[in-house]
Amino acid sequence: MKKALKIFLVIPAVAAIIFFGFVPQMIDKSMNVVSKKPPFPKQKYYDSIPFIADLHCDALLWDRNFLKKNDHGHVDLPRMIEGNMAMQVFSIVSKTPRGINIENNDDHTDQVALLSFAQLRNPADWFSIKTRALHQCEALHDLAKNSDGKFRVITNKKDLQKYINDRQTNHNITAGMLGIEGAHCLENDLNNLDKFGKAGVRYIGLTHFFDNEWAGSAHGVKKEGLTEKGKQLIKKMADAHIMIDLAHASQKTISDVLAYHNGPVVVSHTGVKGVCDNNRNLTDAQIIEIGKHNGIIGIGLWETAVCGTDAAATAKSIRYVADKIGVDKVALGSDFDGAIGTHFDVTGLPEIVAALEKQNFTRAEIEKIMGGNIRDFFLRNLPD
Repeated sequence: MKKALKIFLVIPAVAAIIFFGFVPQMIDKSMNVVSKKPPFPKQKYYDSIPFIADLHCDALLWDRNFLKKNDHGHVDLPRMIEGNMAMQVFSIVSKTPRGINIENNDDHTDQVALLSFAQLRNPADWFSIKTRALHQCEALHDLAKNSDGKFRVITNKKDLQKYINDRQTNHNITAGMLGIEGAHCLENDLNNLDKFGKAGVRYIGLTHFFDNEWAGSAHGVKKEGLTEKGKQLIKKMADAHIMIDLAHASQKTISDVLAYHNGPVVVSHTGVKGVCDNNRNLTDAQIIEIGKHNGIIGIGLWETAVCGTDAAATAKSIRYVADKIGVDKVALGSDFDGAIGTHFDVTGLPEIVAALEKQNFTRAEIEKIMGGNIRDFFLRNLPD
């Protein structure tokens, strides 16, 4: 009887150890894969590019030690420094549906709640999308505090300009900024925008993979445009100097935002229909209108965005946007660590430089695309 009782108690304990100790890392490793493994040869001038930056990364979703070099995933502090990455925007994923796809999703399921439970995150994160999003904001600030000065969080122009000055003499430092992927984490309360602004969030994608109370998603059920509350939200965002991200927005939402909002917009990670025609990507008319709004378009490093699995595919879409609205309005929007396969991890960005050279961009233009445009965009649009 005692032996049977011991077995009865041991089996659940072992199962729990396996589940909580190994399953989250297995999910991370299986989802955040690369087409090409390091090492990557660098061009002679790669390490002298003054500001390499990327508009979108979901690394905060994963229970991974950001301060050490990992053998899986796409981004961590040592690999950012190795890849001469000056700044990465870390976007917060707070809810994703089961069976996620680019065509049709509802909001009835919450895979991030399950992941938060498996990662043994704060129990409040299991039930509140706002809380789990705010905890991801806190996590980035904590990383900066524990990085021995190697990592900073940028929240305003003063931060960014000081960092730019400091990095001219020390390339062994890097920085991050916070964004949000889906305004559903405001939990239908405009007042919650202030909490995220104080936490350092500087752009918000109105939707992610499903329609919400603010706007329609490109991947939602109805795919409608801005709601009346959504119009209030974009006005409040403009007043708070929080930029609008149009990634994942429905066609109608994009049109509504560009009609109601006069300021600059971000498309943090996308592709273009002129190169890769699917429900995820921007039309020529949208590209041109975003250019008129002095916006910036981040081109992705994954197959659905660019219809390819190598740097050449991304460079082709970058050339397409540059030819439409100028080389000053296009950038990298990798979607690193976004539960997708990318061409390579952050140390593979020299592959993009080589591919841009084959697209006949000059070195000065390549430096803009690789991060100079992001630097200048935020210098213009961050709060003082």
